[in-house]
Amino acid sequence: MKKLMIVFAMVLTMSFTTAVALCVRVLSGAQAVAATDGGGMRIVLDAGHGGIDGGVTGKTTGVKESDLNLAITHCLKDALEELGFEVTLTRKTEAGLYGTTAKGFKKRDMQKRKEIIEKVSPALVISIHQNFYPTSVSRGGQVFYAKDDARSLRLATALQEQINALYFGEGVKGRKQAAGEFFMLDCTSHPAALVECGFLSNAKDERLLTNAQWQKKLAHTLAVGVLQYFSGAAT
Repeated sequence: MKKLMIVFAMVLTMSFTTAVALCVRVLSGAQAVAATDGGGMRIVLDAGHGGIDGGVTGKTTGVKESDLNLAITHCLKDALEELGFEVTLTRKTEAGLYGTTAKGFKKRDMQKRKEIIEKVSPALVISIHQNFYPTSVSRGGQVFYAKDDARSLRLATALQEQINALYFGEGVKGRKQAAGEFFMLDCTSHPAALVECGFLSNAKDERLLTNAQWQKKLAHTLAVGVLQYFSGAAT
């Protein structure tokens, strides 16, 4: 555990790619990050929305939330797999998980995501989304967790800290993790966090979120947050 903490500290001060090799050596053993629920090295990533459910749209570009969610989720999958985690995606393509667009498609879509999580029984779940607000002033990312779930709170806190650091470089004031009532948080007993990566109602956030390099940077930031969570959960 002490070794993991040392490596984590190095991750915070080094570039992500430079630190990857060090992290892989430490995280290659399941005991190094063993989760209390037995999920070991398994993580489920959920790209919100999909198919006919595009979510919110960018105020400037008209980009669909569902497309951004998928792109960032794939970037995060790559980053976590570099660190030695086993990653499962609920949604791998632009399509939704509802099967048919008949009435009740949203409920079927959510149920399928729940089934995937239950089958994998992961150490944690992260659901990726984009935010929108009636005014264009709001900026930055915010992480939500299930109320009264201590492990999810720790996960959300770790992710929020890293997102705040990322956006600070863009002159954006940090936000605070918050309890939220979302199906993806309440459908599982495993630690879960829902990440609103930024505001598509804000032109500056939208410009960042639609940039492929920023998406990778955000994914690496979230991966460091995952390491931070495990370093605390294993103590």
